Order: sequence, then C-alpha cells, then structure tokens
Amino acid sequence: MDLRLDDLDRHLLSLLQANAREPAANLARKLKIARTTVVARIARLEREGIVSGYGVRFGTRLEQAAVRAFCGLSVNAKSATAVIKALERLPEVEEVWAVSGEFDYMALLRCETPEQLDALLDQLGQIDGINQTHTSIALSRKIDRRSAVAAAH
Repeated sequence: MDLRLDDLDRHLLSLLQANAREPAANLARKLKIARTTVVARIARLEREGIVSGYGVRFGTRLEQAAVRAFCGLSVNAKSATAVIKALERLPEVEEVWAVSGEFDYMALLRCETPEQLDALLDQLGQIDGINQTHTSIALSRKIDRRSAVAAAH
C-alpha cells in the first residue's frame, strides 16, 4: 500500500496529533503554506484513510489522578468475540490489542483509585472466556510521542 506521504504531510500529521483542533490558518502559518493547501491536504488524508477521526486526549490533571494498568488476557479462542464485546462495555478499558506471546490480548485500563482497579480486575476475571489475567500498574510515562510536538511549541 502506497501511503504517498511527503515531508509536509508528516509535519501536518504531527501538528494534528499534538492539537487536532488547531485552526487551519495556524497550521498554515506553522507550515509556511496557504490555508487552502492545509484544508486540501487534510481532506486528502481523511479520504485516503490516513486520518480516520479526531478525539480527546486527557490533560495532565486527569492523567495524574488516574491509576493506569496494563492487563494481559489469556482468552479461550471460541470466546474471543464475546470477550471483546464485554470489554467494549467497560468504560475503564481504554484500549485492547491482539498481541503475540504469552497473552492473547493486552488491555490498557484507567481507573480513579486502586480500589476501583481491584474491582475492575475482579470483573474481568468473571467474564466468560477469560482464562487468566496478569496486570502491571503503570508508574510513570517515560516517552509520549503524541505530545512531543505540543511540548516543543
């Protein structure tokens, strides 16, 4: 698959990752190109499926108040679809990745307190098809490329 991304596309994508709500005029000024070019590039990136949507990234205040954990899940293969659907219904489950290795899936969890995480892990253990979990609490983030551009400006 030919992504056809040039340096300008990559720079535009990094600016959008840092702040997807940045006005096109500001992006154009930072990229030293016309606003209409920015709008056209964004439209092409969306049309080609390179940009599939925009979302909210939590700020430092909420991040510091959260208990985050990575949870490896061993799942019965016949129950995988039902397990994913059950996980989708839990708002504390931020992401689920299919992975190779010891576990079938890796889930990123976010809770407000250690007690809430404990209750969530009990709830995960009750989902039919989950055979085993292994959880590691995230202590601190050492690299975050999503906010590297924002920190630089």
